[in-house]
Amino acid sequence: MESPFDVLSVAPDADDEEIKEAYRERIKEAHPDHGGSAREFQLVRAAYEEIKDGDAAVEGEASGSDEGAVGGAVGESPEAGGADPRRMERCRVEYLNYEVLDDHGWDVEDEGLFEVAADGGLDREDYGQFWVRPRESLLEAAERHGFAWPFACRGGACANCAIIIIEGEMRTRVDHVLPPEMLEKGFQLSCNGMPVSDELQVLYNVKHMPELEELLLPPRPWEQAHDD
Repeated sequence: MESPFDVLSVAPDADDEEIKEAYRERIKEAHPDHGGSAREFQLVRAAYEEIKDGDAAVEGEASGSDEGAVGGAVGESPEAGGADPRRMERCRVEYLNYEVLDDHGWDVEDEGLFEVAADGGLDREDYGQFWVRPRESLLEAAERHGFAWPFACRGGACANCAIIIIEGEMRTRVDHVLPPEMLEKGFQLSCNGMPVSDELQVLYNVKHMPELEELLLPPRPWEQAHDD
């Protein structure tokens, strides 16, 4: 698994000046005008932001400690005898806002959708990459990076926070709403979903899809919900 430090080619114990210098070099190499690509450029920027966000040497990655894991197993319930897929390393997420697809004439089934989106000149809130830390849900990671992804209950009782997994795998600790046929199509809940693969490609903000209409909660009285 490529960590943010691997992307910048610096050691985890590198000081601030080394990290800044490595970033300056890598961001120039990754720039489309210098032979790189928009996708690589986004990756390098995301790596730098992850390291500078603090606590970059995430507890658990080096030590393997399992203390403080979010209560119980992620995925299947203990009663079902499911394995615990809690990760001890980061997962890199490439995300795309479902609402921009119509504007660009794209479709969920398009081959190479994320490659096209990377070159589409989208704003950072609509397309980009970030890392999810151990014991962190996808929604929590998005919020840590400053994004206001939709949610309502945070308890697996509505589909307001739903996403579609395009590539990769995620397990949802609590899900009382999505039927099996939707899970088979890649729908998951970001509020409780935790990655179990090294990388994910996800479409977020899919709550306006017709098949989810009856599974939503109204934006109020959930005062902190990002309803739009």
